[in-house]
Amino acid sequence: MLLVNFPYHIVLASKSPRRQELLKGLGIDFEIRTKEVEEVYPSDLKREEVALFLSELKSTAFEKEIKANELVITSDTIVCLENQILGKPAGVDEAKAMLHQLSGKKHEVITAVTLLSKEKKHSFFVSTSVYFKELTPEEVDYYVTNYHPFDKAGSYGIQEWIGYTGIKKIEGSYFNVVGLPVHQLYEELLKF
Repeated sequence: MLLVNFPYHIVLASKSPRRQELLKGLGIDFEIRTKEVEEVYPSDLKREEVALFLSELKSTAFEKEIKANELVITSDTIVCLENQILGKPAGVDEAKAMLHQLSGKKHEVITAVTLLSKEKKHSFFVSTSVYFKELTPEEVDYYVTNYHPFDKAGSYGIQEWIGYTGIKKIEGSYFNVVGLPVHQLYEELLKF
């Protein structure tokens, strides 16, 4: 593993089991430490600026307590249909409505990541295009009822049933859509 002599103790600031699994897949030892942050952003930001703003906002919560040998990783994933940002659904009806909006269309998944140490902060984002087939009302109902995608931006997880059956193709990083662009994160850690 190329990060074996990495000079920092890594802290992943995420409750997401998907992000934890992806970071584990890089062969990196890390601890999980989270803080509640109200995810509010200025309305005049562009799509990738929203993801970057939220990722950096999450890292700000750690600035006062970070130790000299620590590197905190924060991130945020947003789903964009044209200029509309689809967040996490508030309930069943909103989840179904979002999936009907995405049905038969292309959308963008943008994940921003912030690396924070005592000395510096570095952020980047990765964008992936996702193409859904036309989803039937029965498919949407089945997915929402059985997979409860209420903790996922855009109301879906590509690694779940809807990804197997409803996504025709993607352009870009699959892992970015899952929630962490590990290929780019690895390169950024090597440079950090």
